[in-house]
Amino acid sequence: MMARAEERSTALSVNPVAKVLLGQLGLSVVLALLFWGFGGRVFGCSALLGGLTCVIPNAFLALRLVVPRREPGASGLVRAAYIGELGKLALTVLMFSLVFTLVRPLAAVPLFTGFIAATLVTFSGFLMRDREETRD
Repeated sequence: MMARAEERSTALSVNPVAKVLLGQLGLSVVLALLFWGFGGRVFGCSALLGGLTCVIPNAFLALRLVVPRREPGASGLVRAAYIGELGKLALTVLMFSLVFTLVRPLAAVPLFTGFIAATLVTFSGFLMRDREETRD
């Protein structure tokens, strides 16, 4: 009976990586709405694009680390982390390049504010991990 309750609670609990990604996406949307309310459509869209420029590459890295690998063990994980981080960097550069070349008009301050704010949400993952370690 107790084992079933534990299985259900673990099945319903959300992975900390998913929590961070959802937090980044949520903050990006809220920030975009705030910028839209105070500065108009251009500010809101710019802030959202900045947040997405952080969230999408981070989702790529998270998938690289979570998806099962052909090569199990530490060396496979390290290889996946290197490839994931290089892909994340390349996607970030690509997305900023696309935003700067294709989006007109664009507001730089909300764009970078959205990117930096979403990036800072990553640190909440460390806090969640520390909280879970102290609970156990």
